This record gives sequence, C-alpha cells and structure tokens, in this order.
Amino acid sequence: MLKETANNMSYPEQLEALLGQAVYELPQAEKEQQLGSLLLALHRHHQLQCNEYSQLYPQPLKATENMAGLPYLAVRLFKLLDLKSVADDEVLKCLSSSGTTGQIPARIYLDAVTSRWQSKTLVKILQQFLGKQRLPMLIIDCQASHMSGAALNARSAGIQGLAMFGRNHTYALNADMSPNWAAIDAFCAQHQHEKVLIFGFTFMVWQYFVKALQQQGRSINLPQGHLFHSGGWKKLQSESVDNATFKQGVEASTGIQQVTNFYGMAEQVGTVFMECSHGYLHAPATADVIMRNCFDLSEQPTGEQGLIQVLSALPFSYPGFSLLTEDLGTVHGVDDCECGRKGKYFTVQGRLPKVELRGCSDTAAAAV
Repeated sequence: MLKETANNMSYPEQLEALLGQAVYELPQAEKEQQLGSLLLALHRHHQLQCNEYSQLYPQPLKATENMAGLPYLAVRLFKLLDLKSVADDEVLKCLSSSGTTGQIPARIYLDAVTSRWQSKTLVKILQQFLGKQRLPMLIIDCQASHMSGAALNARSAGIQGLAMFGRNHTYALNADMSPNWAAIDAFCAQHQHEKVLIFGFTFMVWQYFVKALQQQGRSINLPQGHLFHSGGWKKLQSESVDNATFKQGVEASTGIQQVTNFYGMAEQVGTVFMECSHGYLHAPATADVIMRNCFDLSEQPTGEQGLIQVLSALPFSYPGFSLLTEDLGTVHGVDDCECGRKGKYFTVQGRLPKVELRGCSDTAAAAV
C-alpha cells in the first residue's frame, strides 16, 4: 500500500533523500514505496494549488496498492491548458515544447525550486555515463537555436541541459542546417586524440550531419567521442533507419563507437531514461514508467506493448508528475538487466498512428 509520507518527512525532505541515493541501485519494490510516497504528495499538492487539476481530480484519492493506481494526465493537455501550481510571480521561466507550424506548443511553468531539482537530477543521471569531467563538446545544431531567458523552447532547453557537461562548445550547423565544415574540421583537429562529448537530436544528427558526411564523401575521426542523442525516431523509421543502423552510420562516418540514446520530454525536464550497453532504456530512482493497454488503459504486463506513462518526482510547479504519452513502448524486465542497473528497463517502438509530430527533431524536419 502506498503511503503519502515517509518517517514524517516533508515532500522536499523526501525528494532530497531520494536524490541522495544511487541513481540505478534501488530495487523496484523499494522504489515503489519511496517514489510512490512522493507522487502521492505531489497529487495532493496539485489538487490544492492547480484549479484545472483539481477539477479533473476533485475527489480524495482512494487507497492504491502501487503506482499504477495513481492519477495521470494526457500529455496533450499541456497544449490546451495553462497548468501551473505556483503563483504567477513565482514562475521563473516558461518552457515551450516543440510544435511544427500551425500546432499549439505545450507550456511548462517552472519555479526556482523545480528548476533546481531538475538540474540536480539531470546531473546525477548523466554523470553515470559521462563522469564528472567536462569534455570538449560538439553540438549538432546551429547556435541560433541556443536561447535563454524566461521564454525557452524544448530544443534550446535540451542543448542547455547537456551543455553544462561540456566546454569549448562548437556548433556543427549553420542557420540553414548545412554543416559548418570549418568549425567541424577545427574541432576535430584540436580534439581528435581526446575524449569529447557530442550532442544532437536524433533526426538532426542523421539528416544534417551523418548523411551530409556521406553525400559529400567526407569522414571525420573522433574515436574517443561519446554521442548522446534523443527524439525524432518516427521520421527515421519512415526511412528504415533503426537504432542499429543509426549507430553503424555514425561509426562509419565519424569513428564514434559510444552512442547513447535517451528518452525524455519537455513536460518532464530533468527526467531522462538512458540507454544501457544492451540497448534498453532505464528508469532512474526519481522516475518510472508504466505501459497501458491502448484500448482500456489497464496496466500491461512485462513484455506487452502499450502506451507509455511516465512518472517523475520532480514537477512541483506544474502537475506533470504522472503523464500518459502518445508513445508506444514495452517493459522487458525489472531489476535483472544484464547491465546491472535495478528497476524497470524498456524500449520505445514509436508513436500511436496518426499522432502529430511533436519532438525537437521532428519539428526541425517539418520546418526545413
């Protein structure tokens, strides 16, 4: 049975305690209690502080045995409603999700506390894969996309989030998405014999970097590079490019053997599900996933595909702690991945048919 409080600690105290634990060493049964307690507290908080959320869930939550019994919102609601649980003068920034021309972007309202927790969590997760040393960084995007301030789009936020792990930032693309060969060549000449970080959104890495190298008969050599990428798989799948093909193409054109995909979204910034060496995405201690049947929304058993519900302990300034996405995925196991990480591990198979493009890479593809 999930309980709202643990050892009489407040929500911030519980969250800090969970953040203090190892990212991937919490067994699922123990996570159910610790994370479930935080999610119950967030549900109560948003009922009290967000009028729209309280209208959707006006009644006290009945006792639930596990996190699958928690309320959730359809992620599309953030395109239709201004959902926030803090006063207007407490909003530090408004994050807009990507939307292609004519679509309404989602709006995510962040206060200082939520933003700090998101940054702290992202650092803990990525340090598991990158270490603590800041590396020379090649960004597969144009510098104009790197915005800052109170208004921030998801593409810019993704770049900002990863940029803190790098130094000597170099942008690989011009404003028209053509490769900036001078900048790329200079970066490679300076750093080809050392560890480097490369980041880009999946479709953009393939379309504007890897394919550009192939089409011009070029190649670069970054054998110690580590590429992180996310989003845009729907567009690539239409071109018959799967995860294995993507990695093979990257290595053939760049010499990069370390390629890590991750799953995340603007509506839960700071919560990312990283890919392990066996090709599975892993839920960190502060987050989890549930697969739901596409017809009756019941929880799918391990091994069965369903709609992905993402859970995160971080969204305090807006009711985004439990979201039903429009993505399809499969949980493959719990606590027993060969990589050694505890908790659920899963894969993403794509979007529901006839669902609009909405990822950062998809947006760039539609705009171009």
